[in-house]
Amino acid sequence: MVELTLDTPRSGYFFGVMGVVSAISFSTLGAAYGTAKAAVGISSMAVKHPQLIMKSIVPVVMAGIIAIYGLVTAVLLAGSLHPYMTAYKGFLNLSAGLAVGVSGMAAGMAIGVVGEAGIRGAAQQSKLFVAVILILIFAEVLGLYGLIVAVYLFTK
Repeated sequence: MVELTLDTPRSGYFFGVMGVVSAISFSTLGAAYGTAKAAVGISSMAVKHPQLIMKSIVPVVMAGIIAIYGLVTAVLLAGSLHPYMTAYKGFLNLSAGLAVGVSGMAAGMAIGVVGEAGIRGAAQQSKLFVAVILILIFAEVLGLYGLIVAVYLFTK
């Protein structure tokens, strides 16, 4: 059995677990918000233009991808947990989880807002669809940036 020292305090494990929780919780909250907000736009648009429902599912799919970023990071971080991890490794895990979680939450909120307004606008003017997709891609990449930072921190 390994002894606890100043290099391996119990708090290292705690912060590592909090990184896992942050990654999955915040990114899933963002994805849920994005899905719900975009679904409101789809529902209101579908009343007058039911033929555009399948075309309007893009924001919902993009919001779901944000949750996958958090899931991948949480699984990576959970695999590296052990009761005697150093405080340094615990803080790295917490930082990685917060990076992907908070950026995922921001991306999900942006996707929801853009998705709702964009779907309604594209239903009235079909030329807006490509512009809406581009804006959604820029919102999605915010979550991808968080994933890149989280993976970089994980490999330290």
